[in-house]
Amino acid sequence: MAKTVTAYKEKMKELSVLSLICSCFYPETRNKLVCEFEDMEVKPIDKRASGQAFEVILKPQSPVSDIAHNLPSPPKRDLSLEDIEKKLEAAEERRKYQESQVLKALAEKREHERDVLLKAMEENSNFSKMAEEKLQMKMEQIKENRKAHLAAMLERLLEKEKHAAAVRRNKELLREEQLA
Repeated sequence: MAKTVTAYKEKMKELSVLSLICSCFYPETRNKLVCEFEDMEVKPIDKRASGQAFEVILKPQSPVSDIAHNLPSPPKRDLSLEDIEKKLEAAEERRKYQESQVLKALAEKREHERDVLLKAMEENSNFSKMAEEKLQMKMEQIKENRKAHLAAMLERLLEKEKHAAAVRRNKELLREEQLA
């Protein structure tokens, strides 16, 4: 009886959705429409303002349907000690295989981590070398610029000194000419 009630509830849910869909496609009422399921028959009653009404007629259970639901399970065979040992050995082999797969995956992961670490160290080393080379080049450039700047200043100083010496000589010559 419990099966019939749950089946009835499920069919009613399906029918409400089905009737909604059908009423959208076929707005005219169909009094002759009858739906039959395994254990029930559904007949629509005239449509009302609040919705559609159905008459659900439950069919009596037939002995054939009851037998179909209660099929006997196949007989279980007796397990011998050898069968149990074989199953245990197979389970042990599966466990060992799974364990080896996990260990293999871990080893691959560690290898990958080691490769990534080595690559990062190599990149860091390369970066350090490049930075050091750039610094050396910059220092050499600064040194060369400083030498060039000092040489230019010295040259200007020498030229000023030559000019000052020439101006002094000209001044002395002018004084001597004025005195003479």
